[in-house]
Amino acid sequence: MAFGLSALFELLIIPLILSFSRRKGLYDHPDGRKIHKSNIPRLGGISFFPTMTLAAFVVIMTHNQEFGEGDKISMSTWSLTFLLSVIIVYSVGIVDDIAGLGAKSKFTGQAIAALLMPLSGLYINNLYGFMGIGDIPFLVGMPLTVLVIVFACNAINLIDGIDGLSGGLSFIALAGFLVCFMNDGLSSYCMLIAGLMGVLVAFLYFNIWGRPEKHTKIFMGDSGSLTLGFILGFLFVKYVMVTDDVSYYHPNAMITAFTLVIVPMFDLVRVALARLRHHTHLFRADKNHIHHKLMRAGLTQHQALCTILAFAVLFIVLNTVLFRHLGVTWIVVIDVVLWTALNFLLNKSLQQKGQPAFQVI
Repeated sequence: MAFGLSALFELLIIPLILSFSRRKGLYDHPDGRKIHKSNIPRLGGISFFPTMTLAAFVVIMTHNQEFGEGDKISMSTWSLTFLLSVIIVYSVGIVDDIAGLGAKSKFTGQAIAALLMPLSGLYINNLYGFMGIGDIPFLVGMPLTVLVIVFACNAINLIDGIDGLSGGLSFIALAGFLVCFMNDGLSSYCMLIAGLMGVLVAFLYFNIWGRPEKHTKIFMGDSGSLTLGFILGFLFVKYVMVTDDVSYYHPNAMITAFTLVIVPMFDLVRVALARLRHHTHLFRADKNHIHHKLMRAGLTQHQALCTILAFAVLFIVLNTVLFRHLGVTWIVVIDVVLWTALNFLLNKSLQQKGQPAFQVI
């Protein structure tokens, strides 16, 4: 019901946002880094958080008596802090979409929002055997938690370069987390996740199949991508944290959470390393994300989208199989080797086509 309501609400809201953006001239203008060739409204993401929350609220209020005793529906300190934190990130995104913000200002807002989570008691306290490490203290888990959440924010934000990519990767990750939290009987989280998935389905319809000339195409903007990234980072931390009451120890929790966000995170790391190698500023925009390289290799925008989404699904299948035989450390090593080999082959293909492996705007 949360999925259906949020999808319906989003289908009704997006046309209103499109009309508002046209009246106010709030467009994402084409430039040397971007793929699109015409002005596209960029405020689609302002509907994500309100729509998701409204749908979940309606379901909880109308069906509260129908949940069994095993379903845990509560508003803990974590939940309230999460709402405050996501509002901060969401607000930063809106300001950036409308007025523009520098990278340092956006990073500061993300860091403050992320820091509130461990201060409320939600933090990564176990590495599940990665590098032989199990339980970790708060003084280690707190900065690690902030790093993971901020990293997820920027990974989803920076990979949002072609139609459907950020939304599609987020949808796959959310579907995985939905299964995880359903297995733990955490209904309130499941409704929020399902609501956000419904929002993305409706948004992706306008984002992928919308036509600029008919004024039906829209981008999510930073208000959408930063919100998605923060929520995925929060779900990552929530699932891997071990407590005695609601966050159970699952041997595969760390590798599952890691795998669900592996493609945007690996892409961000690769781009950052490439910028350092070529002595360019870490926050300077370029055309070296995985979708840029695939398109320089000859794929269309939709072909690049399908290819990257297939990578995400393949990593999920691969790591699920590998976990039956290997530990977390070796799985991460294998993933890194495969991603490196993939990009090495892609660079070779670009060189053969006379295309640069690293392109500066």
